[in-house]
Amino acid sequence: MCMNPIVVVISGLQTEDKKIFMGSIVPRFPLIVFILFNFLDNIHAGVTSSFIRSEWPSDDMPLDNDAFAVPNGYNAPEQVHITQGDYNGKAIIITWVTPDEPGSNQVKYGKEEKNYDFTAEGTVKSYTFYNYTSGFIHECLIDDLEYDSTYYYEVGEGESARSFWFQTPPKIGPNVPYKFGIIGDLGQTYNSRSTLNHYVESGAQAVLHVGDLSYADKYEYDDMGVRWDTYGRFAERIQAYNPWISTAGNHEIEYMPYMDEVVPFKQYLYRYPTPYAASESSSPLWYAVRRASAHIIVLSSYSPFVKYTPQYKWLKAEFKKVNRWKTPWLIVIMHVPIYSSNSAHYMEGESMRAAFESWFVKYKVDVVFAGHVHAYERSHRISNIEYDVTGGVSYPVPDKSAPIYITVGDGGNQEGLASSFNDPQPDYSAFREASYGHSTLELINKTHAFYHWNRNDDGKKVATDSFVLRNQYWKKRKLEENDLHAITPTPELDAY
Repeated sequence: MCMNPIVVVISGLQTEDKKIFMGSIVPRFPLIVFILFNFLDNIHAGVTSSFIRSEWPSDDMPLDNDAFAVPNGYNAPEQVHITQGDYNGKAIIITWVTPDEPGSNQVKYGKEEKNYDFTAEGTVKSYTFYNYTSGFIHECLIDDLEYDSTYYYEVGEGESARSFWFQTPPKIGPNVPYKFGIIGDLGQTYNSRSTLNHYVESGAQAVLHVGDLSYADKYEYDDMGVRWDTYGRFAERIQAYNPWISTAGNHEIEYMPYMDEVVPFKQYLYRYPTPYAASESSSPLWYAVRRASAHIIVLSSYSPFVKYTPQYKWLKAEFKKVNRWKTPWLIVIMHVPIYSSNSAHYMEGESMRAAFESWFVKYKVDVVFAGHVHAYERSHRISNIEYDVTGGVSYPVPDKSAPIYITVGDGGNQEGLASSFNDPQPDYSAFREASYGHSTLELINKTHAFYHWNRNDDGKKVATDSFVLRNQYWKKRKLEENDLHAITPTPELDAY
């Protein structure tokens, strides 16, 4: 039977929950509610979409495409991008490249356009990869920023200087609304360009990127570094303004001993810093940040994660630091999906599932985003934590404490779509479709969020899968008088 998930969710709310949900959304987001409920005919559960993508060619855009244009001016900064620079959202890491010489490491910034009250000093580095030598990669941390503020910043010198802006997140709190975009396996094709165009229209404030960025490794001996440069210029129009919180995918590994390149993730780590030390991680490949009302955990599918490894120990400690009174939404991103019914990369996430799924259930993770499979798929709330090789349940079962698993490896890369789904569709799979697109997750309050997956339908954005997400931690709790006291601003909460 095919049911409409939004109807199921709404009808399952308790009377008090309905008042909280509608009372917090309708006055502030009437247009969103109207649009969401008008998408009912496009919402599916337990189906494989029959949509057939009439896709543009999956080839990378040519090097002379305007999406890769070099900025005007001698040694002008390019490939500008930002990411969160601390644990709590009061810092930004700004990265840019100067192609001809190091130039200035300074970032000028302030709250008025072209009127910069502050200056921060960064660092510069470069690297070689086979026969490629990078430009000069600048990295600058700006901290002690004010929450919920627009900052303007400038990099470069003289007539070649370039200006951008960013918005800091609201102060951390349980009912702070915020909107994330989720993109995976992006690449630099015409389909990739369509995805970014649609993301711009979404109104999202930050991107969760689930890995596989440039696909430069497809070029091997020739133009690998060049294709990292083109990707950086291509994505700059978003990355310079919205922070991208990223994990590394298999196309970032670039372990190529036949090219005398044996340091995994070399180019990715030079170009895309993360605030890993702020969450006491020992590696930039796994880390955590808190933003608005969300605690976001970033895992590395291609780093050791079994028991006693650094990633395992770090994750165990990080889960204990999660405070659902301050950040009620618990989100995990990784590259390889734990649950996928696509024949592409089938069961590749099984070892990480065996290592971490019980923690996801124990700590009531709300949603796990992954990529890798070049299609879209959303699961029901299920788990397989009772399974072991000597006995126990051997198939995923419904589990109200489990997260929803969503695969968004459909950004638009040159390898094309993964259109071969396993048949029959397993019970745990709610909806799946082999199309390009991106998702948004809009946190409304501490109990409810809106989720959308938007298909790139021949260049047009089509909201194809949408539902109301109920917070895992709070869905069984009642807003009793003592709870209301706990979520009012306190000096301790003000510190974040």
